[in-house]
Amino acid sequence: MDFKMPERAEDSHKGTFGRVLNISGSDYMPGAAILSSLAALKIGCGYVFLCSAERVINAAAAQTQNIVFAPLNDLENQLESADVLLIGCGLSLSGEAEEIFERTFSTTRQIPTVIDADGLNLLSRMQYTKLPQNVILTPHPKEAARLLSVGLNEILDNMEASAKEISKKYKCITVLKSHRTLVCSKNGEIYTNTTGNSSMAKAGSGDVLAGMIAGLLAQNCEPYYAAKLGVYLHGLAGDLAKNDLTEYGVMAHDLVRYISDSIKAIL
Repeated sequence: MDFKMPERAEDSHKGTFGRVLNISGSDYMPGAAILSSLAALKIGCGYVFLCSAERVINAAAAQTQNIVFAPLNDLENQLESADVLLIGCGLSLSGEAEEIFERTFSTTRQIPTVIDADGLNLLSRMQYTKLPQNVILTPHPKEAARLLSVGLNEILDNMEASAKEISKKYKCITVLKSHRTLVCSKNGEIYTNTTGNSSMAKAGSGDVLAGMIAGLLAQNCEPYYAAKLGVYLHGLAGDLAKNDLTEYGVMAHDLVRYISDSIKAIL
């Protein structure tokens, strides 16, 4: 499949390329919030607002000057001005995380949304049904099993059917992650990704992917296309990183660094 990046007009400004609200991170998992935020920026969105706990914000501020920060008590205001919502990376499964999840989906507008990681586990636990129309779920097989209330082997035995069932149940686009990630549209169309390698089997890789997809949505990519393009470029970044760093030495932050190289390859 031939992929193209979204157009970037010369007479643009940061608002042209969208505002991602990233509700991610927790006291003991600040890295997921940082990785997903930077990935969204690296793929071209204009702003990322990280709405998280104070400890996460402090950790992120110590590492980068590229993210805008918002306290959790300002969540509702942030949702009003966001173009894209990303939720779940390192959010945890605490009572506070459940409250954040409920607050988000009781007030969120109809904006493109990516739910990843702990956001998926909260969704499966709460069986929440009032999701936005353009929502992308990004489970790995264990998370997929929870979303469908089945055993892991049932997912692994038929990944394509499982992806289709998640899309049907949640009226969503499904990114079912594996060594050959599947992207399933709302109507059951399947794209099988061909990029990526074993170096990407590291903590944080999924957070980078979620941020990349959110960043593409912020640039007005159609959701199914954003999911496919994000998955392809994510895997390609891993392939390019592996060539330089070996399959053993690629870290999640290296994937962020190689996003630009993966984009160059399709321009």
